[in-house]
Amino acid sequence: MKVLIVNSSDTQGGAARAAFRLSSFFQEKNIISRILVRKKSGHSHFAISLSRRLDKVWFILGSQLGHFISNFERTSKSTTRSVNLIPSRIFHRIQSTNADIVNLHWVNEETISVCQIGRILKPTIFTLHDMWAFCGSEHYTEDRPDARFRSGYHRANREPGSTRIDIDRWTWKRKKKHWSQPRHVICPSHWLAQCAGESDLMREWPIHVIPNVLDTNCFKPMDKAFCRKALGLTVGKRYIAYGAIGGASDPRKGFALLQKALQELMAGSSKAELEAVVFGQSQPAVRPELGLPINYMGHLHDDFSLALLYNAVDVMVVPSLQENLPQTGTEAQSCGTPVVAFNTTGLPDVVVHAATGYLAEPFSPEDLAAGIAWVLEDSERYQQLSLAARERAVRLWSPEVVIPQYLEVYQRAIDEHQR
Repeated sequence: MKVLIVNSSDTQGGAARAAFRLSSFFQEKNIISRILVRKKSGHSHFAISLSRRLDKVWFILGSQLGHFISNFERTSKSTTRSVNLIPSRIFHRIQSTNADIVNLHWVNEETISVCQIGRILKPTIFTLHDMWAFCGSEHYTEDRPDARFRSGYHRANREPGSTRIDIDRWTWKRKKKHWSQPRHVICPSHWLAQCAGESDLMREWPIHVIPNVLDTNCFKPMDKAFCRKALGLTVGKRYIAYGAIGGASDPRKGFALLQKALQELMAGSSKAELEAVVFGQSQPAVRPELGLPINYMGHLHDDFSLALLYNAVDVMVVPSLQENLPQTGTEAQSCGTPVVAFNTTGLPDVVVHAATGYLAEPFSPEDLAAGIAWVLEDSERYQQLSLAARERAVRLWSPEVVIPQYLEVYQRAIDEHQR
C-alpha cells in the first residue's frame, strides 16, 4: 500500500507533528508513505513540497489573500478562519502520484482549495485536527445544540451582532457543493467524532475514532533528577507545566483560567517548593502574575527535548476550553506525568479522572487548583497515577495499536473506491 499524507507543514503545529509521526511509523512498518506539504521546514526524506520558486510565491500570496477574505467576517467570537479558495498545485501533485490512498490532515492556509478537495480522484481520507472540515470557515466554534454546523449555515441563524459578509456561510456552501461524495473521516477524539457525525455536512459520512499515534519508546518515564539537570531546573522543587503554541495568546488554550487557578493554589500559603514551567512560547516582555516563579522554556522542536521536559515536571495542566486530543496531554501521560484538565470536549479521552490525573469542573479555576493540589499532595497516590498514565498511553496510543487501525480504514476506502 502506498500512502500520501497531505498537511500544510511537516513540523509546525500539533497537526503537523501528528501527521509526520504517522508517516514516520508507516515507514517503520515497511509501508511506502510520503507527506506532501505546502511548507517544509525539516529535512526528512519522506516529507516533500513543491520546489519551484513560483509555487512558493503563489502559496504566500494565496495565504495572504485567504486571510484578507477571512477578515470580512466580523463576529464577537475570536477564532481562526480559513476559506481555502485559492487553487493550489498541491492538487495536481496529488492527482499525478501513484499513491493508493490520500490522507488529508490540516490543509488550511490555502494548502488546497475546497473545490480541489472535492475533485481528488483517488480514495481519500480526512483526519480532523479541529472543527474546520464540517464547519464554515471557523477552525473552532461553540459546541451548542443550535450550532450552525449542526443545522446548516443559514441567514436566519447567524450570530447576533455579526457584521459585514457571512464568510462562514459562504465557505460552508462551497463545501456542500463540492463535497457531495462522502469520504471516510478519522477523528482522534470521541467528542470531535460526535460533532462531525451530527453535522449537516458529514452526518452521512463514515466516521472513525482513532487517536494520534505516539512514540511511546521516546515518550517514556526517565530519571527526574537527570531531566531537571539537563533543563537547568532545580531538583528539589515541584513543577507545574503548561504548554501551547503561542502560549497565552490563544484564549481557547485557557491560560487566563490557569493563571487564576495558580493564584488560588498559592493563596494563603507560601508553597515555596512550587514553580511553573511554560513551553511553546518565549518569555514575554511583561511576565504574568501567577503567585509563583515561572520558568520559560521557549519552543521545544524535537521529541527528546519534550520528553525531558515532561519527565522533569510533576504535573501537566491542560486548561483548554476546547481540545481535540491535545498531544501535550498524551505525551505527558506516556512519560508517566499526571495531567489536570477540564472535563470537556476531547479531554476525557486523554485523562481518566482520579486514575491518570484529574478532570476539573468546566471552567472552574478553583476546581482546577484543587485538582493540581490533589495530584501533588500524596506521594503514594502520585505513583499510582503515574503508573496508570503510562500503562494507558502504551495501551491506546502506541504505534502497535494505532497503525493497524489506520490501515484498516485505508483498505476499506480503497475497496469501496474500486467497486
